[in-house]
Amino acid sequence: MNRLDRLTAILIHLQTKRVVRAQELADRFSISLRTVYRDVRSLEEAGVPIGAEAGVGYFLTDYHLPPVSFTNAEASALLLAGKLIEKWADKSIRTEFESALYKIKSVLKQPDQEHLNELDELMHVSRPEIRQPYSDTLLTTIQRAIAQQYILDIIYHSSYNDAESRREVEPVGLYHYSMAWHLIAYCRIRQDYRDFRVDRIRELSDTGQQFARHERLSLQQYLNQIKARFDRPSAVVTVVFEKAIVRHLHEQKYIWGFLGEEDLGDRVRIQLSTPYIDGLARWLLSYGKFVTVEEPELLVEKMRALVNEVRHHYRQPTLIDVD
Repeated sequence: MNRLDRLTAILIHLQTKRVVRAQELADRFSISLRTVYRDVRSLEEAGVPIGAEAGVGYFLTDYHLPPVSFTNAEASALLLAGKLIEKWADKSIRTEFESALYKIKSVLKQPDQEHLNELDELMHVSRPEIRQPYSDTLLTTIQRAIAQQYILDIIYHSSYNDAESRREVEPVGLYHYSMAWHLIAYCRIRQDYRDFRVDRIRELSDTGQQFARHERLSLQQYLNQIKARFDRPSAVVTVVFEKAIVRHLHEQKYIWGFLGEEDLGDRVRIQLSTPYIDGLARWLLSYGKFVTVEEPELLVEKMRALVNEVRHHYRQPTLIDVD
């Protein structure tokens, strides 16, 4: 990014928040703090009224850019985001994003509009068949409650005991994992933080009552606590694969903590680091005789135990009921 484009981008960034820290600008544009200070000074010299508060950050004082235009690449990126939202958000979000995308398309030049219309037909995002949520209008209400610190009243269906319960919760944040959105919130009944799958919320209403955010964990603090709770010491593992099947490992080796590899001619020695030895053993077993565990001995023993378990299972006669 050249300096003129960066100055424009910094000015746009300053309009997105009440106060922007210098470090935030440095991180976004991969520049030093000294460069940030110099760029801000250049904007001030150009007549942009930028205020600054020591130890807090920069802010604009009564200044707005005219409506911005979008580059072809920016509009294409938004179209791609729309494809993801179409499959992984509920109707309340899809409707609003579609409206925003139409507004963006309306200000594009005709060649860029044609480019997006053509690209729209050439991109698709699939989604596995999973259970549909009870309501298709929750995410917008949850977002608003998180931002404005409103207590939510929910009726939640717990899958482990197939029962419903009513809760008053203080929303901390939204988190997407395991193919579902999760509402992380402080439950007033349980007096603790809870993870609620949004697709299991039967009913939700905004009470209009506010809670004190500073008394609760942030979403990142909650996630850090969960990570620390389940963190286990990792074991360094060395395995040797036949080179002919190494290409089949794809990204799976990274899931198991890929550290590096060594070319041995017709074989490849790979080092991994993972706390999940049992799971790694079952994954390696799928490669049969084409993989050899060198260390640790604990993994070798687990592989032997799995092989014996499978051998014993298939020695037993299989009974098939026939009508």
